[in-house]
Amino acid sequence: MSAHQPQVTADVPEMPAPRVREFAAHSIGGGLALLLGLVGLLAGAGLIAAATAVDATGAKAGLIIGGILVALAAFLAMCGLNMVAPGEARVVQLFGRYRGTIRQDGLRWVNPLTSRTKISTRVRNHETAVLKVNDAYGNPIELAAVVVWRVEDTAQATFEVDDYIEFVSTQTEAAVRHIAIEYPYDAHEEDGLSLRGNAEEITEKLAVELHARVEAAGVQIIESRFTHLAYAPEIASAMLQRQQAGAVVAARRQIVDGAVGMVEAAIARITERDIVELDSERKATMVSNLMVVLCGDRAAQPVLNTGSLYQ
Repeated sequence: MSAHQPQVTADVPEMPAPRVREFAAHSIGGGLALLLGLVGLLAGAGLIAAATAVDATGAKAGLIIGGILVALAAFLAMCGLNMVAPGEARVVQLFGRYRGTIRQDGLRWVNPLTSRTKISTRVRNHETAVLKVNDAYGNPIELAAVVVWRVEDTAQATFEVDDYIEFVSTQTEAAVRHIAIEYPYDAHEEDGLSLRGNAEEITEKLAVELHARVEAAGVQIIESRFTHLAYAPEIASAMLQRQQAGAVVAARRQIVDGAVGMVEAAIARITERDIVELDSERKATMVSNLMVVLCGDRAAQPVLNTGSLYQ
């Protein structure tokens, strides 16, 4: 940020403190659990098959019941297996209570009585629609922004808000609207911040405000940028004329500054080389003629003076 620009302060909303934080769930490698589950299913099937070779009614019933119970226990245990892909996590709950998050990818096993909610931790982007708002001067403008984000705390994203994706979308639109009404599209003051002239500083403020708004949902804002910024169609032509007039004034000012420097250099060189002696009236005439030639928007028509300088 340049030194002459005012410091960008963040007028951020206060969000409630989160009631739950993410921590790692107790889980084991799923390979061993899968093997034990398959062994249990085979053992149950073996007991049921062995019951057909027994003649005693009581023993047969016992083997069948035992085989069914072993197979059911093995099946129930295998229900605790989870396939976790890279960029995903599983939020584990036991009877409504948060029991941790599985972030390690691969096959993992947890308590089969728990419920597991899949949540993506990949980087996402959200682009707002073109919003029509009034800037700080009351001029209607159109603007849109894109936000790059990802879930940082899966527990907050699951339990602190109803739908974290919709929450990010709504808060992004609210932040963009809030930024738009705080600053003008073009600043009338030379050192004032404007949406068009100070995009970098305004973007920093947008990122700070977005972070404060979505932090309660466990979301991390990676980057935010304006993708569309323009006057509304009903005033676009008038504002274009104003910008063109400003550009013409700035160009004329630069031309005059350059012409004054050239006139000063010409008079100084003539005086230094003693080409001709110039009194105040001759200097005034020379300055007038040079300024007309240098500042005019058309080529000057020379007029030959066959008399003296005073005629």
